[in-house]
Amino acid sequence: MNVAVAVDDKVRYEARPSAGEAGPATKRVVVGYGFWVFLLSDIVMFSAIFAAYAVLNHATAGGPSGVQLFNQRSVAIETGCLLASSYTCGLMSLAIGSRRYAATYWAALITFVLGALFLALELREFAGMIAIGAGPQRSAFLSAFFTLVGCHGLHVTAGLVWLVVMMAQVAVKGFRQTVERRLLCFSLFWHALDIVWVWLFTVVYLMGVLS
Repeated sequence: MNVAVAVDDKVRYEARPSAGEAGPATKRVVVGYGFWVFLLSDIVMFSAIFAAYAVLNHATAGGPSGVQLFNQRSVAIETGCLLASSYTCGLMSLAIGSRRYAATYWAALITFVLGALFLALELREFAGMIAIGAGPQRSAFLSAFFTLVGCHGLHVTAGLVWLVVMMAQVAVKGFRQTVERRLLCFSLFWHALDIVWVWLFTVVYLMGVLS
């Protein structure tokens, strides 16, 4: 809107932002918004793979089904590790907010160990299935299974690498705003992986042994 300003008995008009106008968004808002868009696109991708798995769930081509292959005890331990890592990741975020270096490193270390244990158990499951001839090439069901679970595992691997890089940045740069933003994005990413795993555990493993 225009605002009248008196200068030397003359009136000129200056452009001023109206109540509905605002300047450019801060970098924190832009980064947060962009990362949420990335997470949503990732969830869309997982949804498509979930849909493919649901369609191919019974296409075993005479091969083994989930009832014969899935070890519920091992999967329960995997789930416990990943959910616990989400809790320690939350503790890390709280430590970052209060600028506590030691607590941040310890929470990050526990998060990394739990995530690595999850991956080790998953790789052992894959190796055991392939050893008995139940690899992804055996049937459409197993192709969909390895694609869905393997895609989630790759995301966990990327998250662990990201966590190591972020702890190195904390050690070198401290709790700068850029480092805090990246750690916030990592926390959102890690919690999103936990949510995807809960759905995966329910749809693939629980429903798989009941079908």
